[in-house]
Amino acid sequence: MWFWIIMFLCNLLIPVIMIVVGYMMYKHPPKKINAVYGYRTSRSMKNDETWKFAHNYCGRLWFKLGFILIIPTIIAMIPFIHSTENVVGIVSCQVV
Repeated sequence: MWFWIIMFLCNLLIPVIMIVVGYMMYKHPPKKINAVYGYRTSRSMKNDETWKFAHNYCGRLWFKLGFILIIPTIIAMIPFIHSTENVVGIVSCQVV
């Protein structure tokens, strides 16, 4: 059972990180165009207007997709709660 819990939490990492990063990009985008962090593409770095639009759009998209990805992750793992470690490991690798 402990292995299932650990694998379940590991599978939830990606959707949760997408939610957190999406929220941060949407609510607290980088103030200035930089080459270190943020949504850095050649088009988004052209001027301040495209920089702000890219972070607004990408942040909202990641936030929504993070919540959408949580649902199939949970649905895929629930049937295997009392399965063996081998089965849980195989299912976890296929969920990610």
